[in-house]
Amino acid sequence: MMGPLLAFASAALFGLNSASMRRGVLTGTVLQGMAISVPLGVPIFFVFTVAAGSLGMLREFTGQTYVLLAAAGVIHFVFGRYCNYRAIKAMGANLVRPVQQLNVILSLVLAIWLLDETLTPLRLMGICLVILGPMIMLRDRKKIGANSSKSKPVFTPNFGEGILFATGSALGFGSSAIFIRAAISGADPTVGMAGGTVSYSAAAIVVLLVLALPGKISHVTAMSRVTAKWFLLSALFIGLSQMLRFMALSVAPVSVVAPIQQTTTVFQVIFAWFINREHEAFGKWVLAGIFVSLVGALALSISTDFVITHLDLPQSLIDVARWQWP
Repeated sequence: MMGPLLAFASAALFGLNSASMRRGVLTGTVLQGMAISVPLGVPIFFVFTVAAGSLGMLREFTGQTYVLLAAAGVIHFVFGRYCNYRAIKAMGANLVRPVQQLNVILSLVLAIWLLDETLTPLRLMGICLVILGPMIMLRDRKKIGANSSKSKPVFTPNFGEGILFATGSALGFGSSAIFIRAAISGADPTVGMAGGTVSYSAAAIVVLLVLALPGKISHVTAMSRVTAKWFLLSALFIGLSQMLRFMALSVAPVSVVAPIQQTTTVFQVIFAWFINREHEAFGKWVLAGIFVSLVGALALSISTDFVITHLDLPQSLIDVARWQWP
C-alpha cells in the first residue's frame, strides 16, 4: 500500500502545483517558470535526501543508474515541463489535462514491453475509471475567463499550440517513469530521493545552459514580484510531488503509479476552487468525475489477493480476477 499512498500524495501536490503555476503563467513566461522551478528542485531533493540518510546511495549508483536517472530528469523536467507550461499558457489547465491522459497509456505500454509488468482485471478497471473521471469532469467546463468581470480580459484558448505542446508533455511525462523505474526498481523509498536529486541536477544543468545564452538572465529577472511568488510556490509543490513520485516508483510498478497520478486532475479542480475559482467551472459533473477517479484509484491501490480474501466471490470470478496479461 505504500506505493499507491505515495502516488496519491504526489498527485495531490501536482494538483496544487498546477493551480499555482496557472497563476504564474498568466503574467509570466515559460522560461521564467522553468528558471525557478527546475533549479529549485535540486536543493529540495538534496535536503530530504540528507534528512533521510540516503545521501550515501549516490556513491552506490552504477553508471547505468546515473544515465537512466539523468535521462528521466531531462525528459520530464526539461522537455515535458516546458511543453506543459507552453500548453497551459496556450489553452489553460482544464483543456490540457484530457490530452495529457495519453501519458498513462504510454507508461503502461512501455512498462509491459520493457519492464515485464503485468495487468490484472482489477488494474484494468482502475485504469479505465481513473482516465474516465477527468473526462466526466470536463462536461462542466466553461470558457476560461467567462466568469470574470467585464473589466478583465477574457482568456481565449489557442487550441493548435495547446494540443501540440500538451501531446509533447504527455510523451515526456509518460516515458520518464520507465527510466526511473528501470533505475531504482525494488529499492527502498528513500533511495527515490537520491535518484530524484540526480534527475533534477541533470535537468538543472540543461536549464542553466539555456539561461547562459545572451539576454536570458535579464528576461528572467524582469518578472514581477507577484509572478515570482506564484512560480516559487509552484516550484516548491512540484519539487515535493516529484520526490513522492520517485519514492512511489521505487516500491510500486509503473502500471500502478502512473494511473493513480492521473487523479492530479481531481486535486487540480479542488485547489482551483480556492485559487483560480474565476477561471474554472464547478458542478455535478465535476463531483461525479472526482468520485469515479477515486474509485478507480482505490481499485489500483488494493491487490487481487486482498479482494479474493475479503470478498466471498464465486470460483468463476476468482479465476477471472487472477488473470494476468501478458
